[in-house]
Amino acid sequence: MKSTDPDSGLPRGMGAPATRALAAAGYTKLSQLAGASEAELKVLHGVGPKALRVLRDALEERGLSLR
Repeated sequence: MKSTDPDSGLPRGMGAPATRALAAAGYTKLSQLAGASEAELKVLHGVGPKALRVLRDALEERGLSLR
């Protein structure tokens, strides 16, 4: 079940490497990613097209978006 709280953490389904990379970069809550650029996230090791798609979808569900 997906949470509707944008501060509930990172969405599931993007894989452990992406989750670890985002956490190491200081992104532990979905709301922290609102306004982040795809370019800056792509350079994180483990964040690929699937993770970006999952993040975009989760943010969109909450009325937020990446830059």
